[in-house]
Amino acid sequence: MHEWSQEASARNLPVAFLFSRPPVVIGLGYVAAYAFLDWVSFINPIAPAGVTPWNPATGLSFALVLLLGRAYIPWLFVAPLIVSMVVLGLEHPAWTHLLGAVIVGMAYGAATFLLTSPRLQFDRTLSAKRSLLLLIAVAAVSTGIVALSYAGLLAFSGVITQADVAMTMVHQWVGDMIGITVVTPFLLILFTRRRMLVPSLELAALVLVLALTLAAVFGLSDTFRVKHFYLFFLPVMWLAVRFGLEGVTGGLVLTQIGLMAAMQYADVDAGEVTAYQALMIVLALTGLTIGAVVNEQLRTQAQLRRNQEALERAARLDSMGAFAAALAHEINQPLTAIANYARLAKMAVEKQPADTETARTAAAHAVAQVDRAAEVVRRLRDFIQLGRNEMVPQSCAELIREAVAHCRLETQTHQVEVETRIARGLPLVVCDGLQIQQVLINLIRNAADSIFSSGRPDGRILVEAEVTETNRVSIKVRDNGPGFDPEILARALTPFTTTKQEGLGLGLALARSMAETHGGQLVVESTGAGAAVSFTLPAYVAPTASLQD
Repeated sequence: MHEWSQEASARNLPVAFLFSRPPVVIGLGYVAAYAFLDWVSFINPIAPAGVTPWNPATGLSFALVLLLGRAYIPWLFVAPLIVSMVVLGLEHPAWTHLLGAVIVGMAYGAATFLLTSPRLQFDRTLSAKRSLLLLIAVAAVSTGIVALSYAGLLAFSGVITQADVAMTMVHQWVGDMIGITVVTPFLLILFTRRRMLVPSLELAALVLVLALTLAAVFGLSDTFRVKHFYLFFLPVMWLAVRFGLEGVTGGLVLTQIGLMAAMQYADVDAGEVTAYQALMIVLALTGLTIGAVVNEQLRTQAQLRRNQEALERAARLDSMGAFAAALAHEINQPLTAIANYARLAKMAVEKQPADTETARTAAAHAVAQVDRAAEVVRRLRDFIQLGRNEMVPQSCAELIREAVAHCRLETQTHQVEVETRIARGLPLVVCDGLQIQQVLINLIRNAADSIFSSGRPDGRILVEAEVTETNRVSIKVRDNGPGFDPEILARALTPFTTTKQEGLGLGLALARSMAETHGGQLVVESTGAGAAVSFTLPAYVAPTASLQD
């Protein structure tokens, strides 16, 4: 069993059936196919050499070894000998048939041996442009060696004259070269690619264009046929660009078969056939190169998509971790406030007489904090599911007032005064109101905690809002606390950086993330009179109504 049987079996049943046969059966099948192709393509031979301008059997020989391995190289000696002596019935001396088969077998056996060398790293699926260029280069050299040696053998044996050596050599090289460039890539792709072309109207149109091109070229006068060969480039390039190597290899096979049939029908002489085949080599090389480039581009795009998907998965995992931390951080504050309000209500009720008004107020605040915690959970859940924020025009002044109100208990407890300074005529801002409120609450509470921990009796927090020169609204939270420690300032926005004994170190990191989500940047400063944290939000620009006639 050869090395490709398992992969072929996994791909499709016809290929699995072929590759699961014993090596001897495959070898005999190769000889039969070689003989059939040589017999079918025995058109316009140079008598008495028997050399034709298209030898698809040579391409079959390359494909056999490249697909199934070096164990099949001996069959490259057997097939040419049988075909030359039996099928074609060339009237050459027996030793000429034998030496001819040895020349062909040794040259193409060495070529395929080289291509299958692990050092060369030839990819028989032709997935890389390098492998295609290697195949073409090795084919050009090996076919040149065969052409030179075989023409010399025929001249030495007296089959051809010295004057016919050059023409015989050119015919032999062109025939073998076109056989490899057309047939070998087609077979390699046919048996190695999982993705095959699906019949479509575009493919049908391309086949029709090929047929019309053949009719146009050979329907013209004999004088201009070769000059109009360039018309074949249009459908072949179309196939290469649209369908890559999978499409262009099939198109080249159809073009070659149609070209040989048309030349046979038009009774083109052998010299002109060789000229057509030389142009066919140029067409094949051009089409294969473009197809390889297109395939590489498609693979690059696919790899970029896979990388992008991997990055998105990693980002989602990172976001999930951040949101888990955010949830813990954001819920921690409402829960703390709820606990404080509950204690206050309990103390008010336990008084003699009970302070029902204070208990009622504390309970109302606790309920508000419960609602806020539920809103935080809902918004985070929606963001994870939808991957977007609720960006709508908001009143910056209203956002600041609500944030200050939410922090009133903490600021009063710490005896910290909060002042707002909002510029007149401040435009609306486009933001997720809950997120920006949470940023402001975090900053105000952090400032209040910092002032309280420093023992300063005249604590003061100033929240400012103004329009910047770039038409954005800048919001800054200043305090007269101790400011940031120089060592902490450099990594203040890094998660889990905190000076609080019970802090999570996520407040500023989350504030930075939310500010960046809104297209801004969180700036942390430590002034001589305390700390300042600022960020910007985009100003809302109302759409202008279009004038209608």
